[in-house]
Amino acid sequence: MAVETGAWQEDRVAGRVWTVRLDPYGRPSAGSVRLSCSRPACADQRFPGAAAGRKAAVEHVNMHLARIRTGGGPRGEAWCACRAADCAWHTPDTGTSPVAGQRGRPRSAAEAVKCGGPVVLTVYADRAGRLWRIAETCARCAAATPGCRVLDTAPPAARTAPAGTDQAAGKPAAQRDPSGDTVGHGAAAVFSDHGPSPAAGAASAPTSVPRARAASPGGASRRAKRWGKIAERIVPHDLQPDVLRMELIELGDAFRAYQQRAEPDPALLARLHERKARAFASWADVSGDGALRHEAKRAEKAAQTTREMHANRGGQTVGDTAGGNQPVVGDRVSGNHLVERLLTRQQGVPARAVLDYVAAHSPHPGAEVRLAVLMLTLRAARAGTGNVTGQDLTGWLQDDAERVLGRLVTGGWLRLPGTVAEVMASRPEDPVEVTVPTLLPEQPRPFTFGKTSRARISGWAQKVVGDRKLRKKKLGAAPRLLALCTAAHARPDGRLGRAEDGGPHLDQAAAVTALPPEEVAEHAGLLITADWLAETDTAGDRLRGQLAGRVLPLGGLL
Repeated sequence: MAVETGAWQEDRVAGRVWTVRLDPYGRPSAGSVRLSCSRPACADQRFPGAAAGRKAAVEHVNMHLARIRTGGGPRGEAWCACRAADCAWHTPDTGTSPVAGQRGRPRSAAEAVKCGGPVVLTVYADRAGRLWRIAETCARCAAATPGCRVLDTAPPAARTAPAGTDQAAGKPAAQRDPSGDTVGHGAAAVFSDHGPSPAAGAASAPTSVPRARAASPGGASRRAKRWGKIAERIVPHDLQPDVLRMELIELGDAFRAYQQRAEPDPALLARLHERKARAFASWADVSGDGALRHEAKRAEKAAQTTREMHANRGGQTVGDTAGGNQPVVGDRVSGNHLVERLLTRQQGVPARAVLDYVAAHSPHPGAEVRLAVLMLTLRAARAGTGNVTGQDLTGWLQDDAERVLGRLVTGGWLRLPGTVAEVMASRPEDPVEVTVPTLLPEQPRPFTFGKTSRARISGWAQKVVGDRKLRKKKLGAAPRLLALCTAAHARPDGRLGRAEDGGPHLDQAAAVTALPPEEVAEHAGLLITADWLAETDTAGDRLRGQLAGRVLPLGGLL
């Protein structure tokens, strides 16, 4: 017994872990970071900014993953690495620290049920972009760890008796009992959290081998149950009620089928998110897992956002009914087809807030400076830093780009890691990270929108400023700012302003464009020549008009 148990323990090896970290380095104001890896052969690296560090960290993780797969992938005989850390990767800290050398210490029943299943290769990245971890863990720990992705599953390890055990007892490697069943030490599936069993070596005495126990009908039914996965979580085969287990499996299949569609269907996607929210809420009720309830709430928000986006792109608000022959808002160019909006109405609110912020906080009154401040503010709105290239700047400001950039740097509104000339020479494949000190996290936050909204609003502004016909007419910074103002204040049908006010006030348009109010009408006429506006009127100190049909997708934000 001692010989077999010891040999089995020696066969099990510790699950491997690769940890890649990104930590601040040097003076906090410099923004430098250090990339470190837990593997001794990997030397520390230093980078001037977090963006470059994250890019290098992802490349480093992918390098290790490629080597692991080349070396055979996860090992079926490995211990769960999460269990070696007392399942701390997914279990809340209870105030007790693990003791070195007690990897196999007894654990409570609540802990024990969290570990099991085949060995899998996982990768985890924290939301802050500071930690990446590759590990060999059990399937249950992988499913219970938020943000953990399963990349590969190890084949089941063969559990064999040590050489000479049967011969020392005077027995062959396999025997047949009177019923004809073969009894021996063949390969069997091993769960990553199972340690050696004392019963494994109980047959060391020269006694007859007992008959194999007949499999229970319940065990056979468990093996026959369908396996499934959803949201990178393995659906437990023993989850009850069974209708919930099947709903989760079918939902996972439906989401994967949706990803293979040639064309998106927002209505279908919203229904899938609603089903996921209900299913995960029920799963959380059954298991008591708070992470599942959090996932259910995320699915509810995703369903709501998808419905709003779908309705907004069609020129309707959520809850609108288009019964009978009620017409929908259509593009003037494409007849009654629905207009695909670039932004939702909800995203139009922060878009207008950024325009107002720039009008009030621009360091210089000129239109060229104001346009550069607007575009750089959108790049750095969340973290105070953003990437920019010389191509971006010349696209916004043409020949004035270098002069305007120098004024912003000299005035202290913008900080560069190098010189103005180096920024102007930068290429899209190697952008420069610039800093706007007033938008750094330690300063009061002027905006509250999230990462996705920031990116979409920045892309929307880039499309307006870089419009092909505006560039062809060689319109300057003031008309482009006015184009942004009109798009941000257009209804789904393309009319400017709300129905009750008749359009934005001329003073508001003048503040955005850095123009006197009496010159707004002249620049609005330039937008008509560029086929941006179909008509315009400034009577009553209001900017009224209609967006041209070709730019309707950029409006509809009121």
